[in-house]
Amino acid sequence: MIDECTLQERILEVLRPFASTWTGSLRRGDLVIPQADVGRVVNEVVDLVKGLAMNSAEAPERVVFETLRASQRLPSLQDQAKLLRERFVISERGRR
Repeated sequence: MIDECTLQERILEVLRPFASTWTGSLRRGDLVIPQADVGRVVNEVVDLVKGLAMNSAEAPERVVFETLRASQRLPSLQDQAKLLRERFVISERGRR
């Protein structure tokens, strides 16, 4: 699974050039992204997250099994899906 701190730092690296100069810090300041750069910045963040997700290890079968068993006790399918999304990075693979 993706390390949250690593993901946060990598996204901050993408956004840091757009930090407003009057606050001095991206973590507590505003972003000033020119309209022409918004699409590029979004694509960079998406590519970054995809790359980190692809490089992360797959979840062990036992963890997946235990999570599925725990989700069966939830009242709705939406709650079950939410639990799976919270615990795992789910990526779609092409059909074989």
